[in-house]
Amino acid sequence: MERLSPRQIQHLYARAGFGISYNELQKLNNKPLVKIVKDLFEQSNDYSSIDLNFSLEDVQGKEMMSEENRKELRKFFKQSTENLNTRWMQQMSISNAQLREKATLFWHGHFACRSFNPIHNQQLNNIMRNLALGNFKELLIAVSKSPAMLSFLNNQQNRKNSPNENFARELMELFTIGRGNYTENDVKESARAFTGWGFTPFTTDFVFRTKQHDFGSKSFMGQTGNFNGEDIIEIILKRKETALFICRKFYKFFVNETVNEQHIKQLADHFYESNYNIGSTLFLMFTADWFYASENIGVNIKSPVEFIVGLNRQFYISYESTDMLLFLQKALGQVLFYPPNVSGWPGGKNWIDSSTLMYRLKTPSVILNSGIIEIAGKADPEEEAEIALMKNQSPQIQRKIKAVADWDHFLQDLPQSISREQLIDYFLAPDLNKRKYALLSELSESTVKELIVQLVSMPEYQLC
Repeated sequence: MERLSPRQIQHLYARAGFGISYNELQKLNNKPLVKIVKDLFEQSNDYSSIDLNFSLEDVQGKEMMSEENRKELRKFFKQSTENLNTRWMQQMSISNAQLREKATLFWHGHFACRSFNPIHNQQLNNIMRNLALGNFKELLIAVSKSPAMLSFLNNQQNRKNSPNENFARELMELFTIGRGNYTENDVKESARAFTGWGFTPFTTDFVFRTKQHDFGSKSFMGQTGNFNGEDIIEIILKRKETALFICRKFYKFFVNETVNEQHIKQLADHFYESNYNIGSTLFLMFTADWFYASENIGVNIKSPVEFIVGLNRQFYISYESTDMLLFLQKALGQVLFYPPNVSGWPGGKNWIDSSTLMYRLKTPSVILNSGIIEIAGKADPEEEAEIALMKNQSPQIQRKIKAVADWDHFLQDLPQSISREQLIDYFLAPDLNKRKYALLSELSESTVKELIVQLVSMPEYQLC
């Protein structure tokens, strides 16, 4: 396939990023496929890390203070992590490096981690962003040594005389090779190899504590030696099952929830032979003919973050308060930095239930018209008691979404002669075929602006 149709270009930008403006879509029309994909990668070479200035003076030493001070510390942690959340949402909404941000979002779910320390959260997020398109081994080691992950999976308590197997188990089960490809003895022996891996409290510094490390011989995946943590990672990466496991997750996130094992094997062979080069593997995926097959277009349900960020990018939306971004994430069921567990968000059809579908269909109209939305309240565990109290006071919580869409900017991108059929093709990813004509008759006669609000409020807009 040398060139892409407009629909296929939109598909690429929906999966490798968060969408494309109508004006940019016209500019890319008839450009060679390889050129379009190369440009996406080149744009992601120029990116920004997130650098909120969390002062260590705010947190150091308070863990030993009174209960009141510890309460203040927890409040500081929560507010700072929320600030980090909304800062990342804003960055995804405006960054030209959208492939890198989308890959960072993938790794955020793959290496799901829940830390109450915003300094650790920010460091881990930047590790993922910096290495999102680089070498998987480097990324895996950096994530494994991050205080956020070491704390979350209890490796700080993994010592020679009392090994903790939590990190070693999740490393294999969720991060690398997958269930069925290791034994319980592999878990026990690899846990010994990771003894002594820790960090200095309230810093981002990895520490290897030699006095807590088990220097004895270990037997792991058929090999025996005086292995340390990095040796274990090296052995895991030598297994081709690891490449298959990661590429299957690539495929489900970037291509289709319904997997094609032949295509996954093609990706995994390249991933393994390239020494786990993430960028070149994704390049192979995005330039493959099968990526643009009709059965892969408009079939994935947007995650809440993809949905919100896509709207923000499409309509140049600004919010009076960043609290609105948090509110929307909670209403739709995905809050950055608060995965439900170490497995991350299940995705796919799990994004949709009777309440979240209603919120999804209402959200575009509410945001684009500064309207009011009612919500019973979805919350992270820290807020469940607060939400329960509010629900006892009132069956519904009303929030006005104070947002401004830059309609002038958006409408300037559209040709004055744009047809209703063209608007349907642009906003709705699924191939509607005959339904398109039925849809045309269902849509009310209205201004272009009103027609667009109708389109983005339809179920088909939830697909990409």
